Amino acid sequence: MKQILLLILLLIISSVIIFPQVDFNFSGYVVELPVYMIMKKYPAFIPFPVNNQFLNLNRLRLKPEVDLWENARINVEYEIDALYSEKNLLFDLSSVSTNRQLFNLKWDIVNQGNYKVTHYFDRLYFRQDFSWGNISIGRQRISWGSGRIWNPTDLFNPVNPANFAKIEKDGADVAAFTYFFGNFTDLEMVYNPQKKLENSNAGFRFRTNIHKYDLAVVGGYFDQRIVAGWDFAGSIFEAGVRGEGIVSMNKEDISDNFTRFILGTDYQITPQLYALIEYQYNGQGKANKSDYLLIIPKLITGEILNLSRNYLAVSANYTFSYITSASILINQNLNDGSGFIAASGLYSVTSNLSLTLGAQFTYGNNFSEYWYYPYSVYLQAEYYF
Repeated sequence: MKQILLLILLLIISSVIIFPQVDFNFSGYVVELPVYMIMKKYPAFIPFPVNNQFLNLNRLRLKPEVDLWENARINVEYEIDALYSEKNLLFDLSSVSTNRQLFNLKWDIVNQGNYKVTHYFDRLYFRQDFSWGNISIGRQRISWGSGRIWNPTDLFNPVNPANFAKIEKDGADVAAFTYFFGNFTDLEMVYNPQKKLENSNAGFRFRTNIHKYDLAVVGGYFDQRIVAGWDFAGSIFEAGVRGEGIVSMNKEDISDNFTRFILGTDYQITPQLYALIEYQYNGQGKANKSDYLLIIPKLITGEILNLSRNYLAVSANYTFSYITSASILINQNLNDGSGFIAASGLYSVTSNLSLTLGAQFTYGNNFSEYWYYPYSVYLQAEYYF
């Protein structure tokens, strides 16, 4: 760890010395998130917590940015998380490393059962912009797709919509190249190396605009599978419409494949009221809830985001004033009848301090997908600097 910090420090200092016109920008935020979880009565053979518990998550995220020579910069986002829980957690609310990260840049400061302090680099990359495009190397966010709730084409850092504590998508260790063909048309190519060369991931996204519709095709090789996909975003009359999807095939046997796609629409009903509806088909999921136990470990580790096949999400946001708003999200599993309702109210104390009071209520029959999730009530304070 000391070597990594020294390397970053030397890189910044040397940049300032070698390039006297270098600009240094610094920002970040602090989050305080106390949560009370109401656990359900699970059968004895399921090793989940059975008692209600309180937990508290603190986050400090520092975001220095160094502008080097013309159109070149280094971005760093360093985070410290402190998580306290009365008992061991089923779902860790703090950030976890993904299989898109080649280097282990996460360390425990304290790990004493119910109290854990970790720190890590979630962004650490160099970017050079040119008149024809850009190149970037390091840990960064790759943002693909047009969905608001789910992103099937986000093959690098997707987020489970049930995780209300997640603010940032995990960074991926990649080399990325973007070429501009013209206005609203570009090609992005990304390479994500792995420890074993044959397990490395690579893909592309070609994007353009036709008649006010953003259109894109994606393809590549991910998790030793061949992937092809698409996404679009536009409008019909005054309503926004969007969709995206992929087909993933086993490279050894293309009959071993699955499809994931979403279709959605949103509309600004009044200046205060915004509404969204989105459908997801998840061909990677199980048709029968009796098969969930086989893949729940993958859900806990973040390898998959859902257990079943068909989902419908409805969301609305109402702005009462420039400092207060409320939102609700209903996420329904159409196969097993389970789901969750997430509601929150936001109050902006100042321009850089906000408070959010929220709750997440899950429902469903025994062994359905969202039956496993606890009920949660939380208060989140965010301060940006």
